Amino acid sequence: MESELWEEFLSFREQLSSLAFEKPATLLALLIPGLLLVRVWRGIRGQIALPFDHSAAGRSLRARLIPRLYDVAAPLLLAVAVIAAAIPMKQGSPVIQRRLTNIEFCVDCSGSMTAAFGEGNRYDASMAAINQFLHFRDGDAFGLTFFATDVVRWCPLTRDVTAFECSLPFMRPDSQRAIGGGTMIGRALTNCRLVLEQQESGDRMIILVSDGMSGDLMNGGAERIARELQESSITVFAVHIGESEIPADIVALTQATGGDAFVTGDPAALERIFQRIDLMTPADMEQRAVEYEDWLTPVCLIGLILLVCWNIAGFGLRYAPW
Repeated sequence: MESELWEEFLSFREQLSSLAFEKPATLLALLIPGLLLVRVWRGIRGQIALPFDHSAAGRSLRARLIPRLYDVAAPLLLAVAVIAAAIPMKQGSPVIQRRLTNIEFCVDCSGSMTAAFGEGNRYDASMAAINQFLHFRDGDAFGLTFFATDVVRWCPLTRDVTAFECSLPFMRPDSQRAIGGGTMIGRALTNCRLVLEQQESGDRMIILVSDGMSGDLMNGGAERIARELQESSITVFAVHIGESEIPADIVALTQATGGDAFVTGDPAALERIFQRIDLMTPADMEQRAVEYEDWLTPVCLIGLILLVCWNIAGFGLRYAPW
């Protein structure tokens, strides 16, 4: 019991040592109750002398001390009100939060993505698996880039999963050809890199979803793009949809950035691959700066005790010689 009380005392003392005020200028008003306390404790000069002032009762400690203790209650209550108005703050516990990862999906919407895959086509299976991945990585920021011959930045990086999900169906390969029907992975990765470089905080990741090979990764293109991604601290994971082998250039590029490449032949395996990516890049926790929180409860409690004592004393617990 004594040890618990001692620990509470040490905790209270630590809180006092870290005490701060949200409105410190308000504390200047403490001069008013301070002056009132001085006036009360020194006694009020110029009062009319009465016969009982010279009696033995008037000279006793009780006669001199108790009335002053009663009279100082009002200035003390005013002081408590001033301190409460200044809003005392104490240090709170360190805030541990999930470290943000900026994830840019780079999705192939070339003509080959309309090939049959499970109950739908490769594009539909990719979108369904991406939706599942969004919930694996709750708290991250997601962006969406579609590519074929050209590149379209469709959804900016956002933590609003609903906004991201709503953008997925609008670039179906069988409904548009504005960005061509080829596969230019190198150009798409470069665009994603430029987007992620604008993010000042958080980790950076690209998830490439494609089913083909890209001509702009040949003849040293993959090595050059991998080097640029490494310099920007961007990790690339590739999901190759279909039953063919992953192109060697894509495997080399992903591994050079610290990522990996996966091949899937069915929709169920596609979902498992996204789960595996989530396990390979676990969300880190980071400690934010210690935040302050208001400490009004002890101040209000002291004020309440003073008010109760003052009212009780008003019912006769003070010296009145008559």
